[in-house]
Amino acid sequence: MAMLEVKDINVYYGAIHAIKGISLAVEEGEIVTLIGANGAGKSTTLRTISGLLKPKTGEINFLNKNIAGMPAHKIVHEGISQVPEGRRIFAEMTVLENLELGAFTRTDKDEIQNDFKMVFGRFPRLEERKAQLAGTLSGGEQQMLAMGRALMSRPKLLLMDEPSMGLAPLLIREIFNIIVDINKTGTTILLVEQNANMALSVASRAYVLETGRITISGDAKELAASEEIRKAYLGG
Repeated sequence: MAMLEVKDINVYYGAIHAIKGISLAVEEGEIVTLIGANGAGKSTTLRTISGLLKPKTGEINFLNKNIAGMPAHKIVHEGISQVPEGRRIFAEMTVLENLELGAFTRTDKDEIQNDFKMVFGRFPRLEERKAQLAGTLSGGEQQMLAMGRALMSRPKLLLMDEPSMGLAPLLIREIFNIIVDINKTGTTILLVEQNANMALSVASRAYVLETGRITISGDAKELAASEEIRKAYLGG
């Protein structure tokens, strides 16, 4: 049984049929990526899994429990956390306060302290700036903060929406190294990413979305080598 199983979900924005019968699965320990052109429905899929949107039909099973339509804050309690597109940090709050908010579902004070150490170990720049207002951080630092904040809820499954967006190439590499590291320490990841080359290089499996439908899925390395995928998404 997969950790996450999305079965035939249909999602609408008003009259617009944004997601048309998508099914996908994520096994425990994997990095799975969704790639596709702008407007293909990648972010909508993540937002539906995390409870920000409700599917009209279909099931979303997480650890054998149907979470489709469950309120977003309850889904965090179930063990899914999202790093949203555009980072969405709380600009008027400090770095530390943003991280504290990430742990809002938890009451284990000692363990929360340990997780601050873990986040600062992974993102030393955040520790240097922990008293600084989050809005004054650079784009790369804000991305690190959004990732750190999501990790503070100790998710079993981390949803990441366009982590490389607007970042310089060197920083993108750094962020992706951290994504691999987070996965190696036991967090399963579902990644939406415009930079298909980078996404396929770290993922074990991939799904290609086109206008709300999954058109191709398979082993990430095989998709990266495919002529069709290279032409459409990898600038080949």
